[in-house]
Amino acid sequence: METKNPLIERIVQLEWNMFQNVKNIGGGKASCQESPDTFALMRSSQFMSWPDDAMESYIIDLVEAKKEGRNLLTEKYARMMEFTSPLEYQKIIEHLPPEALEVKPLVGKIVKMTLEWEKEVKEKYPNLANRSRPIYSSEDTPFSTSIETYLKGELSSYSNNTLELYYKDILKQKAKDVNIPAKVLEAQVKLSGYQSLEHANEVAKSR
Repeated sequence: METKNPLIERIVQLEWNMFQNVKNIGGGKASCQESPDTFALMRSSQFMSWPDDAMESYIIDLVEAKKEGRNLLTEKYARMMEFTSPLEYQKIIEHLPPEALEVKPLVGKIVKMTLEWEKEVKEKYPNLANRSRPIYSSEDTPFSTSIETYLKGELSSYSNNTLELYYKDILKQKAKDVNIPAKVLEAQVKLSGYQSLEHANEVAKSR
């Protein structure tokens, strides 16, 4: 799948290479690690909402992490385990790089704004919402990760510079009354062959 955006293509390739080396708790690969097209669709949809400067910064994060022998996707999923598998998380926390103090406030601000948008999306497109993750970390289980927990894990894997650039853009979009998760979902359904969010929501209703 091609997005015609070289920055997105570069990010997806770098992330896919890291994703292939993420190890499950039980060992081996998960089924999603055998689906490059699905991975590309989901990740491309997300970064279509990003500004170029934030994507360029994230590419640097990925490249530098690789040089240091770090896997940002492994770190992302490990951070999520604090909420989904707290006992297992305690076993691996010492192997994770410490979170920078300046990063945590930014993560909190971005998460708060994003969850407000996610609630609007679920109310407007309920049939699609029934097929997506739950919104809040309080709904996490070992088998289901909420949007809140996923977002915290992902944002914590970004550098401070990437977070600042992304947050700056989020504030711009909010000022324009743009719902970023809605933009991401719209890109996702269109890449999947639907005409619009309304079209995808209506199709989901009949399934």
